[in-house]
Amino acid sequence: MSQEVIARLTSLTNGFDARVQAAPADSWGNAAPCEGWTATDVVAHIANNMNGMAAGLTGTEPAAFDATDPVGSWNGARDRMLAAANSADLSQNVPGPMGPMPAEQMIGRFMCMDILVHTWDLARAVGGDERLPEDVVAASYSGLKPMDAMIRQPGIFGPKIAPAEGDDLQTEFLKFLGRTV
Repeated sequence: MSQEVIARLTSLTNGFDARVQAAPADSWGNAAPCEGWTATDVVAHIANNMNGMAAGLTGTEPAAFDATDPVGSWNGARDRMLAAANSADLSQNVPGPMGPMPAEQMIGRFMCMDILVHTWDLARAVGGDERLPEDVVAASYSGLKPMDAMIRQPGIFGPKIAPAEGDDLQTEFLKFLGRTV
């Protein structure tokens, strides 16, 4: 199972990374779909989560995100997280939204979903490729539906938006997470 989670994390991280690396230099202050956030804030959120998880897995202090260098800060967070995931014991418990849980579960369920949706957020903010892998969207969506009430708590996701007839799966998923598509 760990190898499957590491492969999913790596694939989603690579997708997010493609949007970071392709972002025009003048787009970092652009508004993101997350209320009050910029493109830099989206990258900082994912990078800080990765820095925290990597530190937890390796017993080190998390690296700080430098908003004046979002690409460089992201590159470091990406490398630390992927190295930690490939070398750490993913059965160890880490803090999770519902209390301590095995790192493999935290990464596979929550971190991967977070990277997925924020890949779209970043792409929308910087004018990048907004397409997400359909199989990963389907798996994330089906995993989130039973947690509908929990994810509506303040600071997680906003109110869901009813899908329109004819919406594709990605659009329905994003609306479920409160995104205006």
